[in-house]
Amino acid sequence: MANRRWTVMLVPHGSGSTRSLSVSASLVKLVAGIAVVAGASMLAATYGVVTRSVDLARSQRLENANRALSAEVGVLGQRVGMLSDTLAVIARRDQEVRLVAGLDPLSPEVARAGIGGPGGAWPERERLLAEGGLTGQEALGVHLDLDALIRRANVLATSFSEAADSLTAHVQQMEATPSIMPTTGFLTSRFASIRYHPILHENRPHEGIDITAAYGTPIVAPAAGRVIKVGWENGYGLMVELDHGYGLETKYAHMSRTAVHVGQLVKRGDRLGYVGSTGLSTGPHLHYEVLVNGRPVDPLRYVLPDAITD
Repeated sequence: MANRRWTVMLVPHGSGSTRSLSVSASLVKLVAGIAVVAGASMLAATYGVVTRSVDLARSQRLENANRALSAEVGVLGQRVGMLSDTLAVIARRDQEVRLVAGLDPLSPEVARAGIGGPGGAWPERERLLAEGGLTGQEALGVHLDLDALIRRANVLATSFSEAADSLTAHVQQMEATPSIMPTTGFLTSRFASIRYHPILHENRPHEGIDITAAYGTPIVAPAAGRVIKVGWENGYGLMVELDHGYGLETKYAHMSRTAVHVGQLVKRGDRLGYVGSTGLSTGPHLHYEVLVNGRPVDPLRYVLPDAITD
């Protein structure tokens, strides 16, 4: 097939002769192909430049983020160190509190459970080591240190809880232990295994102490307890009996009148009644007994000098 040709007429706007340019179809195709190739090359070059620019910007952002993360990991490491120092101070105080609470210090085996040791298994560990680089290793170190501190804090929390329970029990026992004279007056008869009874005129045990006081002098509880008896008892006259727990009981005899009822809870210093001379008595006084596991003991062993009621 004959090669087709194209004629292009060039007509000037002003004066001048018109010119014609004859080109073949093959030449037109060649020029168009060259233009397409050139355009594609320019687009490829432009895409490469843009891609490199984006990659550089992304790399710069990642580098900045890594620097920021590394700095933050460093700060966290410093704070973990400060927390470790604080826990060390708390651990020393815990030992002191345990001694006050009457507990033995933590055994070395228990104390070591909260210091060091393996960090345990967690999914990010291998990834941090494999992909995290220096920052990942630093983060792993902080993680392990934090795990150790958490274990140590748990040990100390358990120890403090045990000490608090012991102190609470100790305080409750002290509150329930007689420690003051139940009335004001002067001692006229001591605790004795054998004493000549002034009314019965025979030798018999005197299982308490006698405190002579004016008629109507208040009688108070020497410790916290529960009233288990109020009323008349042969020999004792009008009396009150308290159960303090821990195997301790106290009795108050020869009262003129009482001020409590059975089942009432009292604390140290609460009024139980008033001095009288009921029962086998030669005059106004309080007969005071202390029993430990049902056995009478000398009440003076349960009177602290210059005790102040609370």
